[in-house]
Amino acid sequence: MIHRRQVLAASALAPFVSPARPRAQTYAAFLDGVRAEAVGLGLNAGIVSRALSLTTVPNPDVLKRDRHQPEFTLTWAQYRARVLGPTRISGGKAAFAQRQAMLDQIGTRYGVDSRIIVGIWGLESGYGAHMGTFRIVDALATLGFDGRRSAFFRSELLNALRILDHGDIAPEAMMGSYAGAMGQPQFMPSAYLKYAADGDGDGRRDIWRSEPDVFASVANYLSRCGWSASEPWGQPVRVPDTVAQATLGRTQVRPLSAWMAQGVTRADGRPFSRPDVSGAVLRPDGPGGESFMVYRNFNVIRRYNPSDFYALAVGLLGSAVA
Repeated sequence: MIHRRQVLAASALAPFVSPARPRAQTYAAFLDGVRAEAVGLGLNAGIVSRALSLTTVPNPDVLKRDRHQPEFTLTWAQYRARVLGPTRISGGKAAFAQRQAMLDQIGTRYGVDSRIIVGIWGLESGYGAHMGTFRIVDALATLGFDGRRSAFFRSELLNALRILDHGDIAPEAMMGSYAGAMGQPQFMPSAYLKYAADGDGDGRRDIWRSEPDVFASVANYLSRCGWSASEPWGQPVRVPDTVAQATLGRTQVRPLSAWMAQGVTRADGRPFSRPDVSGAVLRPDGPGGESFMVYRNFNVIRRYNPSDFYALAVGLLGSAVA
C-alpha cells in the first residue's frame, strides 16, 4: 500500500514555508517600507495607508498556524473518505441544482466542464461557506515580516494592495486563509491578478461575494491552463493486480489499446470505446485499491493544486454532484 503525505487544507496555490531568518527591522519600519514601495509603484496612497492600518503588530495566530501546519500521512481511501463525505456530496448536489443555469453558461463561455468548477468550489471553500477568517493584508504582512519566504510574501502583499487599488474589494472585506489564499476559490493575490474574471459584468472581480465572478474566475484559470472541452478529466477503471505498480502513474501515458492489452477495462468491465485515445492509470493505494484512467485535463486540475489526490477528488466530486 502506497502512502502519500497530504495536507487536508485545500488552499489553492498555498506556498511552501522555509525556516525563519532573523529580523533586522521593526514591524512599523517594515510596513513603512511596503507603503513607500507601493506608492512608488503608483498605487493610491490613501488606499495603501487604509489597508496597512489594519495591521499594527504581527498576527500571532498567523504565526502559530504557519509554524504548525498539520500534515497527515493518508492513503487515497482515507483522503477520499475525509474530503468526499456524504455531507459534502449532498451539499454539492443542492448547490449545483440551484445554480446549474449559471454554471453551464459560464462553463460554455470558457469551454470548461461546469462540474469541475463545482468540484473545485466545493473543496476550496465548501461551496462558499468557508473562505477563511483572516484579513489578507494582515496575514501577508505578518508572514512577509516574519522572515519565512519574506520575499514571496512581501510580493503577494504588494499584489494584494494592487487589487485594493483597483477597487474590486474594500481592505476590510479582503478575507481569506492565514497563508493569504483569498475568497471562495482561494486564490493567492498573484493568481487573482492573472486569472480572476468579472462574471457578472459589473466591472469588478469579486471572488468573495459574487458567485458569477467566483465561477468565471475558476473557469478562466482552468481555460488558460489548457483545459480541453472535448475531453474528460478521467474515469474509474479496473486494473488487474498483476499490472506492476511501477508501470502506473500520471506520466505513464499510453494509448487505451495498450492498456486494454494489459487487461485494463472500464469500471463496468467493458472495453474502452476509443482505443486510440491516450491516458495514464492511477492506482494510488496499489493492488486491490481504486484505479483511474486520467487524461490531459487531469493535469490541468493539478495546476490548481499539484496533488493527485486533490485532482481525483475534484473530478469525483464534480461527477457526484451533477
